[in-house]
Amino acid sequence: MIVACHCEGKGWKFWGDSNLKSKFWGRSIQLDPVGVLTLEFDDGEVFQWNKVTTSIYNLILGKLYCDHYGTMRIQGNKNYSCKLKFKEQSIIERNPHQVQGVVQDRSGKTAATLIGKWDESMHFVNGDCSGKGKGDPFSDAHLLWRRSKPPKFPTRYNLSRFAITLNELTSGLKEKLPPTDSRLRPDQRCLENGEYEMANAEKLRLEQRQRQARKMQERGWKPQWFAKDKASDTFVYTGGYWEAREHAKWDSCPDIFGQFSSDQTLD
Repeated sequence: MIVACHCEGKGWKFWGDSNLKSKFWGRSIQLDPVGVLTLEFDDGEVFQWNKVTTSIYNLILGKLYCDHYGTMRIQGNKNYSCKLKFKEQSIIERNPHQVQGVVQDRSGKTAATLIGKWDESMHFVNGDCSGKGKGDPFSDAHLLWRRSKPPKFPTRYNLSRFAITLNELTSGLKEKLPPTDSRLRPDQRCLENGEYEMANAEKLRLEQRQRQARKMQERGWKPQWFAKDKASDTFVYTGGYWEAREHAKWDSCPDIFGQFSSDQTLD
């Protein structure tokens, strides 16, 4: 399965597609992302990078945990690029999840040194700290980002405040969404409302509908707002979504969550 996305904000655009190559090792699974992520600013500066490897351990016995490791190269088209090393966790590691890296200019000179953890925070110091003598070169480091504190009262699934809001339907939003938007999933909504029997019934109904959709895709299917660019071999946004949202016109979108009869197809 290939996932493609396109996001627009104030002064920036972000897009990319992502696929996974997986390797199963018995008690763990290794996930190698395939695809390029791109961030473009209105002044023309562009950064591109690939995700690092993710492994999930103790699938059968023990406490389940994941680790990210490898080298992430963030290539810029103007003055700066960045290289981040995600250190792989070992059995005896007492300080896991470490990330270290450098920001370099076009000549290869280190403009800043980065250090931190991918699940806690990242800091930077101007210049190259690798050749400095005694003492802590990061004693005057500047904070780049820090993870939000967990909620005071843990939720049932230990979700963060941000994760809880992802499925929220605010006033006037429902009318703007296409019928394929995940926030309209009836089984998920019933689960959030504590209607567990209804959630299970909706889940079974949607699974049957997905089987019908799979048969339709075997006869030919293509993305609604993305197309594959032959030059870069990636999926790019072709337009049309924001215009359809502005006018709430979703005639070209299938109602994937709606009711269906036994002789109905999803054409």
